[in-house]
Amino acid sequence: MPKITPFQRYTGQYENWFTEHRWVYEAELRAVKALLPESGRGLEVGVGTGRFAGPSGIKTGLEPSVRMQEIAWDRGIKVLAGVAEDLPFGDGKFDLVLMVTTVCFLDDIHKAFREAHRVLANGGFFIAGIVDRNSLIGQKYLKHQNENVFYKIATFFSVDEVANIMRQAGFTDFMFRQTIFQRLSEIDDKEPVKSGYGEGSFVVIRGRKEQDFKQLRLIQAKLTVALPFLVL
Repeated sequence: MPKITPFQRYTGQYENWFTEHRWVYEAELRAVKALLPESGRGLEVGVGTGRFAGPSGIKTGLEPSVRMQEIAWDRGIKVLAGVAEDLPFGDGKFDLVLMVTTVCFLDDIHKAFREAHRVLANGGFFIAGIVDRNSLIGQKYLKHQNENVFYKIATFFSVDEVANIMRQAGFTDFMFRQTIFQRLSEIDDKEPVKSGYGEGSFVVIRGRKEQDFKQLRLIQAKLTVALPFLVL
């Protein structure tokens, strides 16, 4: 069952967070952009109101909350209703699948990551931006989880846990970016984005769907039989 009730009921509060924490948002956006591919067909799963898809040039989003869908549409995102565990797209349709602060609200993280892998083309990228459970902010959110209308229904993960589940889903060639090294009230426009993880509270994890070399070899073999004069 998708966890949409707070996002339907408190959409205004969700939007206000980005205004009140402008520098936090911009640092997180820079961290996401640092790992985006230069081109390709992109999809953001759990697109929300389009706060990350829009500035990242991603034109397609998936979102179960109707109220958030409407705002994302106004920001130029083509939004479909649906959930991460059952993506309404064919195999290999995208070069990028993005999830930003969506992982902690998934009903089945393993199934959702397998679906992301399925809809990616060979060589495509899956990027997840998370609040690291082991970080300063992650620990604060856990301590006060029941006081927050959104995070009371969340399941927080560490970076290692998310990366391991991505590996199980078939992703390789990992890269990491981190930011938010202080309390949210202390963040300004100079908040850095660094490689790796373990210091920052917001971490972006990128994995790649490997090329299907077995399939390529099969195609080459068929071409060799059909066109023996062709040098491959």
